[in-house]
Amino acid sequence: MEKRRVILVTDGDEFACRAIERVAAEIGGRCISRSQGNPTKLSGEQLVELILQTPHDPVFVMFDDCGALGEGAGEQALRYVAGHEQIEVLGALAVASNTHQHEWTKVHVSIDRDGVMTEYGVDKEGVRDLEIGRINGDTVYCLDRLNIPLIVGIGDIGKMGYRDHAKYGAPITRKAVELILERSGGHAGKRKETESADREAAR
Repeated sequence: MEKRRVILVTDGDEFACRAIERVAAEIGGRCISRSQGNPTKLSGEQLVELILQTPHDPVFVMFDDCGALGEGAGEQALRYVAGHEQIEVLGALAVASNTHQHEWTKVHVSIDRDGVMTEYGVDKEGVRDLEIGRINGDTVYCLDRLNIPLIVGIGDIGKMGYRDHAKYGAPITRKAVELILERSGGHAGKRKETESADREAAR
């Protein structure tokens, strides 16, 4: 069974969508733009259907709980997608927020607003936090309970004082994505037809 390679993003507002679309286009992947929503509007089943229709991967999918306490619609959809048998999760961008609901997740590494990799968490502005290996966020409650190879903490995607704005190429987001691809050994933008040709040539 062919699996689609997916990167999960725990943010779904318009700024995040533009940034993810820009990065996905530049690396040859695809962004499920219909997953944008604050909160998430599509179910896990609907998102998987859209993922399986995309001609390129990695596929970026956005999830957002819009501040709901505990497991909201975004996290329910995220859990479904991450556990689907036809989905291979390469990693997740765990987006920090100024949440007061005490939602947090462990992260393997963070990328701060200067594009520097750090063992510390980061806040919404991408500034290094005081705690090692965790961030506070809105849609991160279930991340470290899932089998995700690499969780990268990051500030508010597409923002961070314009440092990550899509018109500048969303450089902080891109660096986080490149880290996930590097650690996974993945090569972005590989077409399904190319994969089929490779298999035929290997016979």
